[in-house]
Amino acid sequence: MQHFLNTLNIILPVFAVITLGVILRRIGLIDQTFLQQINRLLYYVFLPLLLFYKISTADFATSFSPRLTLAMIATLSLGALLSYAAAYLLGYPPEDRGTFSQGGFRGNLAYVGLPIIMSAYGDAGFTRAGLLMGCLVPIINVWSILVHIMAQRHQQPERHWRLIRHQLLCNPLILGAAAGIFWNLAKWPVAGVAERSLHMVTAATLPLALLTIGGVFSPRQLQGDLKQAGLATLFKLVLFPMLNLLILLPMHLSTMDLGIAVLLAATPTAAASYVMAQELGGNPRLASSIIILSTLFSAVSVTLLLLLLSFLQGMPAS
Repeated sequence: MQHFLNTLNIILPVFAVITLGVILRRIGLIDQTFLQQINRLLYYVFLPLLLFYKISTADFATSFSPRLTLAMIATLSLGALLSYAAAYLLGYPPEDRGTFSQGGFRGNLAYVGLPIIMSAYGDAGFTRAGLLMGCLVPIINVWSILVHIMAQRHQQPERHWRLIRHQLLCNPLILGAAAGIFWNLAKWPVAGVAERSLHMVTAATLPLALLTIGGVFSPRQLQGDLKQAGLATLFKLVLFPMLNLLILLPMHLSTMDLGIAVLLAATPTAAASYVMAQELGGNPRLASSIIILSTLFSAVSVTLLLLLLSFLQGMPAS
């Protein structure tokens, strides 16, 4: 019973704020224009600043694990290949394969993953997850493009490589994490007015991210082949996190590291997969359905995974 109560303490605040976003949109206190503006602020300003702040002030000796990072890169790559192989073996057309595959491994790490990690493990877990995410985001972007290239390798290859360069060099989350790492390694202080200003600005980031997720959520966006979307959702919410758990569990990682890895893997499909599908000749309708279904069912899947983790190693009460 205590495991269940601890899990509810972790997961309910996160999804309560998402639900608040749904309610605020329904009663008209926030609208599409507001959500678009907040989303741009989060993506280009607040989240990069939050990553910079947490990483630049972190103790690398205790917050960064090369072993965990390499293991996560390996499981991410394996997940991308397995989800693409599944789409190929199921006979999906080329425009669906990359979209299905990306929906099966590209999680919403920043908007959903970080709030869950913060709720479960506090600042220490958040900093550890931020450093890990800074390493994973470039790999996720590359694999997201590669699965589309593999599906449509004879169509505009120069456009694909141009998009890879753009995603690696211009992604605000990568730049924020990289700047934080550089600042930390340079041993420059973040103190006084700068520290207090960053603390005030970034304190609103995670609640706003969750409100945005709720505000844009709409079951009416379910379109196209729901069987394909359902299979991709099953892969993303169940098979992919379980793959991470099975690979990482024998490594005897700390409770926090294992929990962070599995919870990040269990996040619903990122909204960026819709943009990728549009840019790379995929199936945006399928991408939209995967995003909606995975977001809808993630409350249940993440709760069950938290319970499983608590039984395996014991999760901290938060």
